[in-house]
Amino acid sequence: MPNTPPPAAPPGTPVKATLPAGTPLFRVHRSEWAATSFNPVPADRLWGGGRFDATEDDPYRFLYAGATAAAAVCESFLRSVPYTDPGPRIVPRAAVRGRRLAFLRLAVDVDVVSLMSGRDLAAVAQDSWLVQAEAHEYAFTRAWGHWIRRHTDPWARGFVWPSKREPADRVTVLFGDRCPPGVVEETGTPAVDLAGRDGEEWLNGLLAPYHARVGGPR
Repeated sequence: MPNTPPPAAPPGTPVKATLPAGTPLFRVHRSEWAATSFNPVPADRLWGGGRFDATEDDPYRFLYAGATAAAAVCESFLRSVPYTDPGPRIVPRAAVRGRRLAFLRLAVDVDVVSLMSGRDLAAVAQDSWLVQAEAHEYAFTRAWGHWIRRHTDPWARGFVWPSKREPADRVTVLFGDRCPPGVVEETGTPAVDLAGRDGEEWLNGLLAPYHARVGGPR
């Protein structure tokens, strides 16, 4: 339902999925942030930001994570990166600078709204557009996300949906105003400094099957 206002109420019952304690999560985050800290900065109502970020219309802390390292990396760095013929896609080093990949897991069971299937999306008056829209439409997906939050208050502590850039995996956003303290914890595996030489080598190894690599000035 691209760019159409939400109805007064969902046509069905939003689908609840429970992510069990111990579920692995992989997160790309700013190096100055703790790996388990939620992003406290709302996106602009219209510009920039992510698919389901908070805005001034619905302020909350949020944390995005992938079910795999590939999902986390692809969602973070392959957004709207074009293919070049015949070479690989180039992820600018500026995009990687100051970023880490953290290895996390859920410390408790977490109930989220499932947006994994057509049936799940239909229950909230949507279709694949909600989880497949490109960044220039994120103002609309954020508005829909806020509407879904309102109609799943207080039980929905986040959303889960198929990764756009790695459809075999899923991604999750958690809401800081609904999750208990300590909802995510580090696994003990050291984080990868993606801007360092070793981290860049690791990142390029992960990106290679996606015909992408880090490039540009250091």
